[in-house]
Parts: sequence; structure tokens; C-alpha cells
Amino acid sequence: MTPPDIDRVLFTAEEVDARIAEVAAAIGERYRGKDLKLIGVLKGSVFFLTALARRIEIPVKIDFLAISTFSARPGSPGVVRIEKDLDEPIEGQDVLVVEDIVDTGLTLRYLLRTLAGRGPNTLGICTLLDRASRRLVEVPVEFRCFEIGEHFVVGCGLDHKQLYRNLPYVATLRRPDS
Repeated sequence: MTPPDIDRVLFTAEEVDARIAEVAAAIGERYRGKDLKLIGVLKGSVFFLTALARRIEIPVKIDFLAISTFSARPGSPGVVRIEKDLDEPIEGQDVLVVEDIVDTGLTLRYLLRTLAGRGPNTLGICTLLDRASRRLVEVPVEFRCFEIGEHFVVGCGLDHKQLYRNLPYVATLRRPDS
């Protein structure tokens, strides 16, 4: 059943699943024979990371971190802080940061700089959704499932007031600011 606040489905559960399988296959090829660690950015990436990891046909390690951004003014860039750090070191490993959505790139740039300082062999980005039209800084997104425009989206880990993360599809809301 579709919740009443859903305006329209942008990507169906079947489209999401098929695209995740394609991206997982590309990741498996790219990292075959390497020590791959997937790092999920909490909370949004959990659903995507889980679906992705199940489809990658090489051994992977998984870790999580949580970040928060504090801004003095709404809409302005803020200060990024790591709320929950990785449980294990990443030195010498091939690391793929898994995001639910890449938007301006500001938070991800901070995260990449922080992780690069920890000596990984390689450091890449995989995202479910890429909103490149809003990018303020360049970040090297190697793997993306879908490109989206200016929609406010929910589902597959993306939320509105902590709701809708569990939807198996990506959709827009009727009233995203309520």
C-alpha cells in the first residue's frame, strides 16, 4: 500500500533492485582480488548498503560512521562533525563510501578528506542517488544508481522526519515541508 503523502514514484522497487544489481556487478569487477571495505554513512545508507552488499559477488567488509552538520543559518554551509566513528582502521584497504544521496558535496568532501588521512589504499564513492545539479564542490562519485533533479525524495533509506526510509522505492512527497 502506498502511503497517502506519496506524490509519485520516481523509481519502482523493481527498477531500484535491477540498478543495484548492475552497480554491484561493476563494483565486484572493479575490486576483484582487493580488500574491499564498504563504509555506510548512517542512517540513510543502511538500506542501500545492505541491498548492495548482498549483490556484490566478492568478499566485503562493512563499517559505519555517522556525521552531523551544524549551520548558523538555514541553507548555509555548516560545520561537519563525526558523531560515530569507524570501528576498525582502514589503512591499506580499498574503501568505498556508500551514501543514500550525494547533493552539494560539501559534507562528503569533508568525509573524504578525513578518511584519506587514515591511509586507505583507495577511496571511492557509491551512491543510490546523485543530485549533481546542486553540486557546490566536486567529489569523485564512481558508482551511482540514479541521477535525480530537484525533487525532495524518500524511500530506500531517505527520510522525511525519520519516516519513509523503509519504502522499497524512491518517491516524492506531497508536502515535504509540513
